[in-house]
Amino acid sequence: MNAIGLRTLFQKEIRRFLRVPGQTVFSPLVSTVLYFVVFGSALSNRVGEIEGLPYVQFIVPGLVFLGIANNAFLNTSSSLFIVKLQGTVVDLLAAPMGPMEVLSGFIGGAMVRGLLVGGLTWAVGALLAHAPVAHPLLTLLVLFLSAYAFAMLGFLAGLWAEKFEQVNFWPTFIMLPLTFLGGVFYSVKALPGFWGKVSLLNPVVYMVDAVRFGMLGRSVMSP
Repeated sequence: MNAIGLRTLFQKEIRRFLRVPGQTVFSPLVSTVLYFVVFGSALSNRVGEIEGLPYVQFIVPGLVFLGIANNAFLNTSSSLFIVKLQGTVVDLLAAPMGPMEVLSGFIGGAMVRGLLVGGLTWAVGALLAHAPVAHPLLTLLVLFLSAYAFAMLGFLAGLWAEKFEQVNFWPTFIMLPLTFLGGVFYSVKALPGFWGKVSLLNPVVYMVDAVRFGMLGRSVMSP
């Protein structure tokens, strides 16, 4: 294994998104605060409790998951597509690095960005909603695996895409519906029979529910 090459690519991916922190880190954080204000503060009194939890606490795990999933995906998809567009992917392929080093460098950098945004989102949730962490190790494991899954999905999207429109296809037409219908802002138990069964085909439902169980100790389905 080319450890130097892997470390260099990994550091390059981290430095790439840290050069524009307003776009890559603070912009999603502002969106999260707006979610808390709109959904948490405005609807909390009307909705009351869900699964025995105040609504503003109930949505915290879902928002943490959203931050991780979106940013892990965007980092790999945009980074890989840009090196293809600029032609610098030739330099990467000519370097003495194997497929695993290249893959690990891209995926690792994306996971760092996703987990960074997720951690800041949780900090906002802890401040505004007093959200606890019931099972820290389980929470870290689920968030780590979620970041890996969406970083890998972004890598595949970057390999497949030949135009900017194709890069945007995945988050717009696949990830957005799956995440917003994945129980982030509501309990899937509240859905009518048919739609409740359809929701069980959505893998994001289980990811969000696992994060919710790890953070709050409550879940819609059996852990």
